[in-house]
Amino acid sequence: MPNLTQGPKVRQPLHLHDKKLKQLEEKASHIREDLITMLVEAGSGHSAGPLGMADIFTALYFHVMVHDPKRPDWGDRDRLILSNGHICPIRYVTMAHAGYFPKKWLMTLRKFGSPLQGHPERERLPGVETTSGPLGSGSSQAVGLAYTALLDHKPWRVYCVMSDGELEAGQTWEAMLFAGSNKLYNCTFIIDRNNIQIDGTTEEIMPLEPLTAKFESFNLNVVRCAGNSIRDFVTAIERAHGVCEKPTVIIADTIPGYGVTYMEHDFLWHGKPPSPGEEAKLAINQLRTLAGRIVSEHE
Repeated sequence: MPNLTQGPKVRQPLHLHDKKLKQLEEKASHIREDLITMLVEAGSGHSAGPLGMADIFTALYFHVMVHDPKRPDWGDRDRLILSNGHICPIRYVTMAHAGYFPKKWLMTLRKFGSPLQGHPERERLPGVETTSGPLGSGSSQAVGLAYTALLDHKPWRVYCVMSDGELEAGQTWEAMLFAGSNKLYNCTFIIDRNNIQIDGTTEEIMPLEPLTAKFESFNLNVVRCAGNSIRDFVTAIERAHGVCEKPTVIIADTIPGYGVTYMEHDFLWHGKPPSPGEEAKLAINQLRTLAGRIVSEHE
């Protein structure tokens, strides 16, 4: 597979040709395998959300964002805010593949003294913009950064990844009001619409729909996409970049546990890893089958 790890990435048109799409899809498959290996080694951590968001994180780090793994504090980098910090395993694996730190660090997830904690800590890991944990806070952090960029006439953009469950937090909607009122076109919210949270489905616990109408009423541009399709997600990002008068919310419909059939759509896998042995082996085998299917589709 071609090496997608590279130096500084500058802002370029996001058109996704077939060769690059294949590279990204293969990269996402490898990232999912490493994710399972890391979770099994840790013996704790979240599985469903990280598996479901692997395609989006791959697209962000290897195609969409302007960033430099060798200079994580580079002033003109795009900012990625992970509001739902519990899915950080997928961010860690993707960052390792991008070259932010050695892949061997992945085996230290949640271990004492590791920079890879169960929720990201900004001062422990270069390339992590904010410490996250309290759900809903990431949206406020994102709009603050985006507002600063506009005040300072900076070219960088802010991407805020959020869970659908955290839309139950009132702080989220205060941030959306601020974003819409100040026309933060440089801020894109990416909602992981996987329909689950720790105690069940979102619609059973606190119904969220109609989400599109709610966000539009806050003066936000709304795009809906298939979150497990890299092509569809990149198209949604292109549409977000094409709007210059308001911020964009991308509602990404994802499958929690994507690629591992016994996890898919099951909220019980929200916050636990596969056990060593048969669960881990089956997960890896299914992900390799998925990778093989991706290769055959591009032949």
